[in-house]
Amino acid sequence: MYAISHRGATVAGLFVAISASPALAQTFRQTQTDDYTRYELLDPASRTFRILYDVSATAPGARYYFNGLRAGSEHIVHAVHDLASGRPLPWRVVNGEAARAAGMTNANPQGEYLQVTLARAVPEAGQQRIRIDKSYSDTASYFSRDGSIVFDRSLGIDRNAVVLPAGYELVAVSFPSQVAEEDDGRIRVSFMNAGPAAVPYRVEARPLPKRGERAPASPAASTLPMPSSSAAAAASSSSPGVARVDYRFGERAFENRDITYFLQQPETHSFRLFHDYTETRPGVDRYLNVVRAGSKASDPEAMNLDTGEQLRVETLRGDAIRDRGLDVRDVADDTEVIAIWFDPVTESGSTRLRITETYTDPGRYLLAGDELVWDRAFGRARNTVVLPDGWYLTANAIPAVITTQDDGRVRLRFINDRPGDIEVFLRARRR
Repeated sequence: MYAISHRGATVAGLFVAISASPALAQTFRQTQTDDYTRYELLDPASRTFRILYDVSATAPGARYYFNGLRAGSEHIVHAVHDLASGRPLPWRVVNGEAARAAGMTNANPQGEYLQVTLARAVPEAGQQRIRIDKSYSDTASYFSRDGSIVFDRSLGIDRNAVVLPAGYELVAVSFPSQVAEEDDGRIRVSFMNAGPAAVPYRVEARPLPKRGERAPASPAASTLPMPSSSAAAAASSSSPGVARVDYRFGERAFENRDITYFLQQPETHSFRLFHDYTETRPGVDRYLNVVRAGSKASDPEAMNLDTGEQLRVETLRGDAIRDRGLDVRDVADDTEVIAIWFDPVTESGSTRLRITETYTDPGRYLLAGDELVWDRAFGRARNTVVLPDGWYLTANAIPAVITTQDDGRVRLRFINDRPGDIEVFLRARRR
C-alpha cells in the first residue's frame, strides 16, 4: 500500500511498470549529497518505524529523484516535500525498468523506487533538496526480545538518528553515538559515519517503570545544591571545576554545514574555500561571515544552491559595518565582514547557500623548510582539505578519510562528530 495524506486529502500512489515515452526522458546518472535519516521507532507491537529522509539531488538537469525502497520491508509513503519552499511534491512508486525509462541510467533494473518530481530541474552546480516521509514494517530490523526492543539495521548513509518509542530507556548502542532527550521525552541516539562502508547499527532499549513505580531519589541526591545561574554560565573550559549543569548541545549528525579548503601553493599562505550553509529562519535575508582574526578574505562569491542564482556580495570593514547596522559584535577598525544578500526565507521554507572566497592566513598556513604546515581549528561537523598540486602528505594529527582526486591532488575528509573544535594539523612535501 502506498498513500499520501496532506491537509486531510488522500491521494493514492500508483505502482508504475512503464513510464512516459523514454525518447522524451532526459538521461542522467543520479548523484546526491547531504543525506540524513531519522528513524522513529513506533509501537513495538507494530514492528514499524517512521523514516524522515533528507537528501539533495545534484545531477544537473534532473527533473526526478529516485529513492530506492529496500526489499523485504513493507513500506507506506506518507509525503514528500521540497525543503526550499516547504511545499509537497508529486511522487509515485516505479520498478527499476521504469526508473531507467524516466532517465535514471544507474537504476537497478530489479529494484523498486520512489520517483519524486522535483520542484525544478537541478541547476548547474546546484541542488534540489527534498524530505521523504515514509514508514517501514520490517521484523528483521525492529523486534522484541526478552522484554526489550532491538533496532538492528545496516545504515549506509553518513548521518543517522534513531528515536526510541515513548517510555523506553536506552540500554545499548553499537556505534559511538550522541544521546539526547527530545522535547516530548523520547530518547534519541545519532551518529556520523566517517568511513566508506555501511554501519551495522544496533540499538537496544527497555521499558521504563511507569511513572508511579519509579524509585524515589536518594536523600543525598535530593539535597545537592544547584549552582546559581552565574556559576552555570561560568562552567566552561576556563572553569574546569564547575559542572555545566545547563549545557545544551545540538544534534551533530543533523548539522549540514560543510566546508572544503583548496590549498594554494604555501608561499602564498592562501586557500580557496567554499562553505555550504542552510538558512531556515523565516524572514532572514542575509548571511554575515566575520573573517577570522589574522586572516584576509578576497574574491568572495555566493550562490543560492536551490535555484543556481548568483547572489550579491559585499566586503565591509570597521565603520562601514557599524554604519549599515549589521548584527556583528565587538566591531573594531580592522573587523572584516563578508555580507551575502538573498531573498527572505519563507515560512516553512529554507535557503541553501554556497559561499566561496579566498583566505590568506600566514599564521596558520605556511612553508617551514621544505614542508607546508596547516594548523587550523575546525568547528563544523564536516570539513575537507585538498592539498596543493604536486604535494604529498607527510603528517596528519586528526584522523581523516584520505583519497586522491582525479587531478592527482590529495583530499582529507574530517568528520567532527562532537561539540567543539578539532585542531587539524598536517604537513606535506613536494613530490
